[in-house]
Amino acid sequence: MSAMSRATTLRARLIPARGKTAPSTRPVSFFEFWPGWLFYAPVVLFWILKSIRYGSVTLPALANPRIAAGGICGESKNDIFDLAGPTARAWIADYAGMTTSGHNDGNDLALAQAAMAEAKLSYPVVAKPDMSCNGVGVRVVHDADELKSYLAAFPRATRLQLQSLVTMPGEAGIFYIRHPHEKTGRITSVTLKFPPTVTGDGKRSIRSLIAADSRLAAVSRLLLPKLGAKAERVPALGEAVRLVFVGNHCRGSTFKDGLNIVTPALTAQIDAIVQDVQDLYFSRIDLRYETLEDLQAGKNFKIIEFNGSGSEATNIWDPAMPLLTAYKTQFFHYGQSFKIGATIRAQGRKTIGLLGLFSLWRYQKRLMAAYPAND
Repeated sequence: MSAMSRATTLRARLIPARGKTAPSTRPVSFFEFWPGWLFYAPVVLFWILKSIRYGSVTLPALANPRIAAGGICGESKNDIFDLAGPTARAWIADYAGMTTSGHNDGNDLALAQAAMAEAKLSYPVVAKPDMSCNGVGVRVVHDADELKSYLAAFPRATRLQLQSLVTMPGEAGIFYIRHPHEKTGRITSVTLKFPPTVTGDGKRSIRSLIAADSRLAAVSRLLLPKLGAKAERVPALGEAVRLVFVGNHCRGSTFKDGLNIVTPALTAQIDAIVQDVQDLYFSRIDLRYETLEDLQAGKNFKIIEFNGSGSEATNIWDPAMPLLTAYKTQFFHYGQSFKIGATIRAQGRKTIGLLGLFSLWRYQKRLMAAYPAND
């Protein structure tokens, strides 16, 4: 069974079939696509109140003191992975970091292939910016020609990451928190991610299949412009077509709250991994897994990324999530980042200043505007 078929089977197990759900089931939560300023206004107010209480706007940057700004913004994916010891490294998808040349006639492809050879990577690989968020600039490259095109469109003298393409069908985001004085950490949120996918019937086009699915129809404005002419293709009977690569709700993926799948075995394995990443206390871990049973047993998964203090518990984007619960989840997690930061500050460490954080944010935003289009 192919990875796509296994993913479709997993989706069917965990998401009820369209048209057979209870009347209260929504394809999209009523706040999922609110303007960012509107949804995050209470979160910003909460952050301000915590800043007043703790005497620092940027205190959460100390929640992961070895990461730039703690991962609020401007962090390096490669640098975070480089903090991992041998235990954690075994669970991370293989990767190689590189920096594009500072001039247009540099041989970036040769640099990339040398980095891949050293890391023992082979095509296909996932090319992604070293500094980015929300899947911006992420693309699967299948051969040297595609990698050359990606690098040609990438900003000059800028770092990126090449990572092995993990084909395990399941995707999840697991939030982990440990306070510096605690011997063990805990999982505080799990998001099971299901990318937008259609299954062909040999008759209808991808566009028609999207229109026939309540969730996909609701997010078609995100999908169809990206698909372009591909939307008119008629998939074969039983052919599963993944519409986007990046598993992000703002790109059409369905997120489901999965905290109920957490087991002692999964918690113990995640705790062992994170404790082998230097001074990582507050992180959402994005990973891919073979089966849900494997994930619960703490085996057969690969970590794609560690996110820092700027990450959120993405289970809030479950269409069934009440708005009040979503805000409680946000307040809990960001409140924990302030508490951890306060503990580390008491050890004598200093946090980044507000101007420094703003400069990092502006730099990241400028880079993100220059990255190649993502899959």
